[in-house]
Amino acid sequence: MGNELITKARAGDGEAFRALTEPHRRELQVHCYRMLGSFQDAEDALQDTLLSAWRGLGGFDGRASIRTWLYRIATNRCLSALRSAARRPAKAWDIPGVEPPEPTRLGEVVWLEPFPDALLEGAFAAPLGPEARYEQSESVSLAFVTALQVLPPRQLAVLVLRDVLGFPAAEVAAMLDTTVDAVKSALKRARSALRHRPPAEPAPRPGSPAEHAVVADFVRAWESADIDALVALLTDDVFVSMPPLPLEYEGRDVVARLCAGLFGAGRRFDLVPTRANGQPAFGAYLRGPAGTSHGTGLYVLTVAGHRISAMTRFENGVLPAFGLPRSLPERTRPS
Repeated sequence: MGNELITKARAGDGEAFRALTEPHRRELQVHCYRMLGSFQDAEDALQDTLLSAWRGLGGFDGRASIRTWLYRIATNRCLSALRSAARRPAKAWDIPGVEPPEPTRLGEVVWLEPFPDALLEGAFAAPLGPEARYEQSESVSLAFVTALQVLPPRQLAVLVLRDVLGFPAAEVAAMLDTTVDAVKSALKRARSALRHRPPAEPAPRPGSPAEHAVVADFVRAWESADIDALVALLTDDVFVSMPPLPLEYEGRDVVARLCAGLFGAGRRFDLVPTRANGQPAFGAYLRGPAGTSHGTGLYVLTVAGHRISAMTRFENGVLPAFGLPRSLPERTRPS
């Protein structure tokens, strides 16, 4: 059946081409996202991959599977993007009437964007290779994707292909037009760089009572602007980032000051739940005097044990990707 589809697709049959590539579309999109760290850039790279595959199907020799061939194209499209792209620049603080505290440090990965969990369905359908080292949920977490972004492009590609997807070293070498020894060397350096990440307390299972309890407490604290209740939910070393703003904050005290500034002058928010990167997330809506709440951004929580170890705030431009509106009429506010 596969050979028949290939023959038809080579003859210009678009439906046959879609039948060949559609089973791999979601996993390729996630692969591009891991490589690029940006949802929009990943979508662009996926479209480039499919277009290149359509144009280049005549050169497919069948020595590798269609899936492996598509990964080769996608990986090289992403490498080209990493080498040539002008990544999204950092932005200045732009929340009127709120003065942020002095940041703990300035972040490098200001182009980071969240990935909607709704699009992860079907992305993990293909079995991982025997040499995969990461759980699928960890491999899309914001912390892991952020860590990948600081690797050199070739090391990033090798680590994702080998340790996340489990492709054999020989296949990775063929994808990247290099040698097995070069793949092993790049992988060793990439693994060494990632080892410097501090170990995190395990997160509760998604949708579990433990996760639900932490999330419910967070919603109550945030919507009521209860700083004491919010701080009680945070780990001592809680970390907050806000791409494309470069400002990053680490520690309960400074995060408490940041949140107090956001809640200042009577600012109150409604939260609409969603999920991003396998983690709890919320569209945040600032209540207006006329009863309408206006979207200000998306918060993604990292839960460690029974507390929150990180919060990542994204701009309101990401809300449509999660099916969330730009504003909430008063009657649709969460109860």
